[in-house]
Amino acid sequence: MRKGNVYCNGILAGEIIEQSREHYIFRYDDAYFSNSSMPAISLTLQKNNKEYVSPTLFPFFSNLISEGVNRIVQSRILKIDENDDFGLLLATATNDTIGKITVVCPQQK
Repeated sequence: MRKGNVYCNGILAGEIIEQSREHYIFRYDDAYFSNSSMPAISLTLQKNNKEYVSPTLFPFFSNLISEGVNRIVQSRILKIDENDDFGLLLATATNDTIGKITVVCPQQK
């Protein structure tokens, strides 16, 4: 099992969990979820549910990962399997994202 803390503009919004390559969970942080002034992290992960479950990595998070040649280069430099979406997400979405969402491995924060 692997986890990543999800931040929205530097504020802890929740966590993404890979229980297996066929079971993913996104869970909003209690304080973030209960604060009505905090926005949902995406249109597909609205704050009307505290927890979301998926058999694949949620498309919102998949879209934070590089594609094509950039993905190949990152995989080689970071020594991560090119098909390991969650590993690439944890390794690259800490500070190399466009937008307000970052994903940080709990040991890195």
